[in-house]
Amino acid sequence: MAPSGYSTIAAHASSSNPSLWLYSVFGGIFMCKIVYELTGISSPLIFQGFIKLENAKKLEWKNRGFSTIHAIFVAIGAAYLLVISDLFDEHVREEWIINRTSALSDAILGISVGYFLTDLVMIIWTYPTLGGSEYFLHHGLSLLAIGQSLLSGLVQFYILFVLFTEITTPLVNLRWYLDVAGKKNSTLYMLNGVALFVGWLVARVLLFIFFFSHMYAHMYQIKHIYPMGFYSTVMIPSALALMNLFWFWKIAKGMVKTLTNMKEHNHSS
Repeated sequence: MAPSGYSTIAAHASSSNPSLWLYSVFGGIFMCKIVYELTGISSPLIFQGFIKLENAKKLEWKNRGFSTIHAIFVAIGAAYLLVISDLFDEHVREEWIINRTSALSDAILGISVGYFLTDLVMIIWTYPTLGGSEYFLHHGLSLLAIGQSLLSGLVQFYILFVLFTEITTPLVNLRWYLDVAGKKNSTLYMLNGVALFVGWLVARVLLFIFFFSHMYAHMYQIKHIYPMGFYSTVMIPSALALMNLFWFWKIAKGMVKTLTNMKEHNHSS
């Protein structure tokens, strides 16, 4: 007899809504375009030095605008689905957690696909202005994982969990904005560095321990996913976790350098 879950997998795959996928993906792309343009319009009103920035800096400034909005949106959406709603509550439903999906989770994944597609195209088009090979790897792996989950209706719990870690992105972008604005010696820059260190430690290091523990406990479900999906579910988060550890090391070094500079500045003054 086939394990319970095989029939549910097939049912989920066949009951998905392709129209919702398309609307969500194009919605994500449209969101990026609108926020990109609005960031370019509003930034001179907030930071007068924006007009004097070189074109490459202006491009990245606006790019980080829609990066921030996407991060806030998916982090809130993922937190709601993972913590507040009962979609993934194993005490409420008997259905395998890898099979659970909803119109809202599909929409969030679709919008995220639209964002990563837009950002990847911009990175390629303007290479190397917006980033190097590590961004190709990060965005490529993200698109592969999210796209498979959206199309198959599987492992959305784990994909949303990883998307929640985007909650640190606004802090990363704020740090860049302050640097470009010449505020590296400001208290806000120092506080942002500390917040980024703590946020990254919690969201992208410690939470991944829970992530892999949960995955290990549910491996009896995950091993029944189709081969490509299984290897993606196991290997892509592992690769992202390693990248997160590498970036955490750089963030820690940056925070130490910032605090040291602040201390020296205070002593000299």
